[in-house]
Amino acid sequence: MADTGISGPGIVPGRYWHHLADGRIQCDVCPRHCALRDGQRGLCFVRGRLGDQIVLTTYGRSSGFAMDPIEKKPLAHFLPGTPVLSFGTAGCNLTCKFCQNWDMTKSREMDTLAAAAEPAAIAAAARDLGCRSIAFTYNDPVIFLEYAVDTAIACREQGIKSVAVTAGYIDPEPRIEFFRHMDAANVDLKGFTEEFYAKVCGGALEPVKETLAWLARETDVWVELTTLLIPDHNDSPAEIEKMAGWIVQTMGPDVPLHFSAFHPDYKLQDKPRTPPATLRRARDIARACGLRHVYVGNVHDPEADATYCHHCGTRLIGRDWYELTAWNLRPDGTCPTCATRLAGVFDARPGNWGRKRAGVDMRRYAGAAAVI
Repeated sequence: MADTGISGPGIVPGRYWHHLADGRIQCDVCPRHCALRDGQRGLCFVRGRLGDQIVLTTYGRSSGFAMDPIEKKPLAHFLPGTPVLSFGTAGCNLTCKFCQNWDMTKSREMDTLAAAAEPAAIAAAARDLGCRSIAFTYNDPVIFLEYAVDTAIACREQGIKSVAVTAGYIDPEPRIEFFRHMDAANVDLKGFTEEFYAKVCGGALEPVKETLAWLARETDVWVELTTLLIPDHNDSPAEIEKMAGWIVQTMGPDVPLHFSAFHPDYKLQDKPRTPPATLRRARDIARACGLRHVYVGNVHDPEADATYCHHCGTRLIGRDWYELTAWNLRPDGTCPTCATRLAGVFDARPGNWGRKRAGVDMRRYAGAAAVI
């Protein structure tokens, strides 16, 4: 942790830290527990010590805003077809060698944060643009907890839901506050061995498992999981079977699981793209273990992206990439054939946003935020 100095806009007092006997201050937001002297930043780079406290340096500053389909997060069982206002900041508390947003998560240049917006402005923009939800994404929101929580509170006052796209690498105390204000989460379960987390992600698996178990046991947050399958790293049938079995036992059979295809990026460019057959095999294994809703991502596979009734097999929701192609759910969220309820958060009718992505100019939030 280099002595980088901390100054500039976007600095607010942080929460969850304590003094150590040697004079350092330990950040207690995530399991890294960075111990800092004055002027030092943690590994995430956006939390650091300023004087006698830990501060967040990216409050109200973003790497950009866009309207996305909710299916892109990916969330398959949360307000399908609706637009979500998406944004992130900079930095990350993991060091994944395969990071596909590395230009933001590994950024050490605050110029990356070109878009400024306070929580109330984000809520107003989401409302004016007709978004049913906002998503903290692109980098992990647990590292900008104070900004994310305040934004979620402002959005809830406008009737807008909040989505966390996160790796779940967060300590027990802050996760209570963080997830209290989230309506849904897609948690990136990166693999299912401690070796993979340590060598490839720079973290640990057990805290993530603890977060997932806690979410299932103690909250009403709608949770879906994503695993990026990397050839010869985390794609073995034995590991997938162990992971799927744990999910069923700990979180239940209704948690949607997305297997996503890897493409070479950042520091892991010596591995090939994930073959579609590997995704299909993983899907078959997970379903055989008892998971009812397993999807594939980053490949074109409408059959594996569709949602089926787990009781009678009726196709309930059809998808082509991020676009809905069929909707057979009853208004009460049940199967039209057998009346079995589909787990998730659904409106009586789906949205019609489609697969498009639209940039948002937050400088015009005072009225209807401009789509560019």
